[in-house]
Amino acid sequence: MSGVEAEIAGIFASVGAHGFLHAREIGGGPEVAVGADDPVVLASVFKIPVAVAYAREVAAGRLDETARTRVGSRYRIGGIGTAGCADDVEMSWRDLALFMLTMSDNAATDVVYHRIGPPAVDRVLADLGLHRTRLIGCCEDLFASVLADVGAPEDADIDAVFAGATAEQTWKLAVLDPARTTSSTPREISELLDAVWTDRAGEPAACERVRSMMARQIWPHRLSSGFGSDVAIAAKTGTLPAVRNEAGVVSFPDGRSFAVAVFTRANSLAERQPAIDAAIGRAGRLAVDHLRKETP
Repeated sequence: MSGVEAEIAGIFASVGAHGFLHAREIGGGPEVAVGADDPVVLASVFKIPVAVAYAREVAAGRLDETARTRVGSRYRIGGIGTAGCADDVEMSWRDLALFMLTMSDNAATDVVYHRIGPPAVDRVLADLGLHRTRLIGCCEDLFASVLADVGAPEDADIDAVFAGATAEQTWKLAVLDPARTTSSTPREISELLDAVWTDRAGEPAACERVRSMMARQIWPHRLSSGFGSDVAIAAKTGTLPAVRNEAGVVSFPDGRSFAVAVFTRANSLAERQPAIDAAIGRAGRLAVDHLRKETP
């Protein structure tokens, strides 16, 4: 492990977490890798390949993004966006995709996922050679595994289940185990980002659609916290008990851009862990600064 990689590992250790990171300049070049090939829980970072599959369907003319659909009671599981609405919501496909990436709306994600179908997402992964990236389904499937693990009924409120689970039950959840849930590696996620930013993930219009949506993410407390307002961030977070992630592209005014994929596993199940959130930004900034010096 190089000096900068050891320093990054130390950042995560100092806040009570294990961190996994891969950073590279868009288009290739040197890398910074901390556990970059270790399997990690994706949590909502899985919505990036879903968004790519959606955008490819739109670009191919198989999905009219202006057509409208309904988000019904099946998907209203609580949380933000349409998932937390009290009543059915009717929206266009493009607005649902936007909610999926910008605010991590789980209901919007599942409606989009069911419309395009798992094979479309699998094709994205296969086409890009992301053989260690595995999706077990959408949010509905991830939460179903939680209910099954704790023996809760299928119609139980997922937030209440998480809140009521014992620490022992929570640590044993399949959604926290990369071997049993939707998972990847930091290196494969940074490769996915590079493919989106270099138009290798699909038609240029499809890749631009994903880039545009990711640039509008509303969460500033992780990767963005490490950079000034002159640096553009297009990213996607992922959160589960003890899991705090973010993967995105950092673009500087001089035109250089860097893919950064950061995944963490906390030693604590505390619901709020701002030190770990900030550590993601610190580690990302340290990695990117190193790469900028390596290839000025």
